[in-house]
Amino acid sequence: MESLKISIIIPAYNCEKGIGRTLEAALTAANNYRNAGNGRYVEIIVVDDGSTDNTKAEIAKYPTVKYYFQQNAGPAAARNLGALEGRGDILFFTDADCLPHGDWLELIMPHFEKPNVAVVAGSYGIANPENRLSRCIYREIIYRHMQLMPEFPSYFGSFNFAVRREVFQAVGGFNAAYRNASGEDNDLSYKVSSRGYRIYFAKDALVDHHHPELLREYLHQQYRHGYWRVQMYRDHPKMAKGDGYTFWKDIVEVGCVMLFYFSFVLIFLGFFNIGVWALILSICAVLGMNVYFGIKIAGGKRDGIFFADVMVLRAFSRTNGFLAGIEIFFQE
Repeated sequence: MESLKISIIIPAYNCEKGIGRTLEAALTAANNYRNAGNGRYVEIIVVDDGSTDNTKAEIAKYPTVKYYFQQNAGPAAARNLGALEGRGDILFFTDADCLPHGDWLELIMPHFEKPNVAVVAGSYGIANPENRLSRCIYREIIYRHMQLMPEFPSYFGSFNFAVRREVFQAVGGFNAAYRNASGEDNDLSYKVSSRGYRIYFAKDALVDHHHPELLREYLHQQYRHGYWRVQMYRDHPKMAKGDGYTFWKDIVEVGCVMLFYFSFVLIFLGFFNIGVWALILSICAVLGMNVYFGIKIAGGKRDGIFFADVMVLRAFSRTNGFLAGIEIFFQE
């Protein structure tokens, strides 16, 4: 693995406040890896996705970082441009609001020696634990990563993974039709795994992430995820049953919210008793599931009840996005 070149690729959009910290962390990880072996090549590439703030000026403070600009086309397209311009045999990806740990490269690279491993994915740390919402979101991700994700999953997140260049090119890279951060990593994951390549989950290879701090921001993000799930399931129908990160709760609660909406249709059509029972059943199911998992995941009743409320709202946001996606994508 010593001779393999590495490109670290970071898409950036209006991130002047945080890109400096991200680059400092990436440079530290790159230098640590270089210093641990002779002749190791690591480059850092930032693709500016049409920023309108001072992102370019902040990146210019780091002259060893390679900078590319594109008209706004979304993070998937930005990552593809970075891969095209990079010289690495192994392409590392992280985001402009993430802080790679100093041993990031050293923990990921050895796993490429495993048979048929094309992708090595890492996990999250947390950069803003003082915020309750952020802290709860992080705890849920860790629950999913540590309790649900197998050693060789079928899914990885774009915030922290590395892929062999030839495999990335063979599957066509990211699908730039995903204009937002919304499912382009799922799509790439499924393209890789469907061709028989293996994905390894290195749970100790971490990047700290600034998780959402505002409820409105988080719910909008989840609406967007629900919206783009329609295209993802249309392109990869086998993955609708789950991918190692999602599990039965994610599917059932969307069905419960749909039943909640349908109960009003039944009442309006005159099926009052059936409609009321459907309404009660859907509310009890959504509340019950999320109170149970809120306390289980968030680590206590206070944060647990808070996060249960968040997850109930999230279930409605995701479902609303999913229904909007059905209306749009199945008209095409």
